[in-house]
Amino acid sequence: MALVGNMISDAFHGSASTVNYILFVSAFSMLTLIYLFAASISESFMVHPALMFLVDLLNTIFIFCGAIALPSKLRVHDCSNEDYTSRNSITRDAPNRQERCREAQAVTAFLWFLWATFLASTIISGLGLRGSMVDMRGPRPGRRTRPSMSQV
Repeated sequence: MALVGNMISDAFHGSASTVNYILFVSAFSMLTLIYLFAASISESFMVHPALMFLVDLLNTIFIFCGAIALPSKLRVHDCSNEDYTSRNSITRDAPNRQERCREAQAVTAFLWFLWATFLASTIISGLGLRGSMVDMRGPRPGRRTRPSMSQV
């Protein structure tokens, strides 16, 4: 988030919409991470297991979109090539275009790591949601249930 904020603050005439989107994704994931952390520790914060799954899924989708959009606009190239950085929509509005190009490459790498962690979290939340949904369905009609040991 700090790298993206630095990219935005260094821009001359405003930053590219892709960079602004990456800042939104970073802020959204940090804010929702507070909820996810609290809901993981205490069930009183977890309104419903589906909400945790939904938040994880939104983070995964948003981060994936950002991790695709930034390198597609950056068109990973040689950051020391002045001709390339002066024409690129991500790097052209910065006083030090080579530094901004390297920051954008670093942000791309961080986004992919973040996406992998949120994907794992989404899978874990989905498995937890699946387990809670099985309990909520109850016995199926036409199927005999056997009493548990405490009922015998």
